[in-house]
Amino acid sequence: MASSEVDSKFLGKFAINIQTDHPMLAQNLFQIFGNLVMLSDKVIKARKLRRLDTTRDTKSVDLYCRIIWYAREGLKLLEEYVLPVLDKFSELKVLAYKLRASFYHLYVLFHNQPSISLKAAHVNTPPGLKSPRATRDKGKGVDRGLSPSNDPLFRPSSVQPTHPLEEGGPVRQPDVPGAAHITPPPPEFAPNFLVPAADYRPIALFCFKEASTLAEKLLWGSHPLRLSVKVEYAAFLYDCMHDREASRILAKDTIRGVYEAQEGMDDDMFEDAAELVGILGRMTRRGLGREGGGSESTPGGSSGMHNPI
Repeated sequence: MASSEVDSKFLGKFAINIQTDHPMLAQNLFQIFGNLVMLSDKVIKARKLRRLDTTRDTKSVDLYCRIIWYAREGLKLLEEYVLPVLDKFSELKVLAYKLRASFYHLYVLFHNQPSISLKAAHVNTPPGLKSPRATRDKGKGVDRGLSPSNDPLFRPSSVQPTHPLEEGGPVRQPDVPGAAHITPPPPEFAPNFLVPAADYRPIALFCFKEASTLAEKLLWGSHPLRLSVKVEYAAFLYDCMHDREASRILAKDTIRGVYEAQEGMDDDMFEDAAELVGILGRMTRRGLGREGGGSESTPGGSSGMHNPI
């Protein structure tokens, strides 16, 4: 995902700065901030489980349900209470549209039909997604016509059932009279009561394009929020659309824009930008070794914001 620490940092700052003049908007931003905090570790855990067992989407249907629930609630807050009132906030507007794309990105990763295949060799922690920096001692509405919720087709979820032996043995029936005659619903349908299973790639792609266009229009080339949009957009193209070339081109163009930017930054923003440029640098070479294309250097590598690898 969904959300990098840069997104959370800016979201928290925006919520604090506007809470006097826009208390309701600030309250919703704080709720989304909490949503992102709860999502981060769960998304990392789900990706690791998928990497360890490539024959299934995950070993924990419950984990998928929690991720989809948080994504659904985040989308509701954004679409109903945040996006309609952002005309006066350029940076916050970019972040909000980026987060909308991020939540749909989660739908694609963990609840898409057809399911998205992530081969073990390709699966890593999504770029920019990590535990809060504190662990390292550092402190317009949606086009409803595009929404999969309007799709009359109700298709099965991509979540695969967990085999009883994977959890340490056969499932024990509860000690309730008559419980043995109750047939529980198939696990693969568990998340469908939250969000219907569908192909969410088109609407996620639309949201990433819209967020990217806004970022280019409202923010300068080296702004961390603009880079955050591009990083996850490139990851989505590579992992979910399987368009590796487009992903690498996007990463290269974004890096080029960073070194052409003339605007100044404070130390904190420079540090965030440098980290994101490093991620983009690695993404320009992602998959090339497996395709026999060799490695490419990051544009502007002689600068102080070079790729650390």
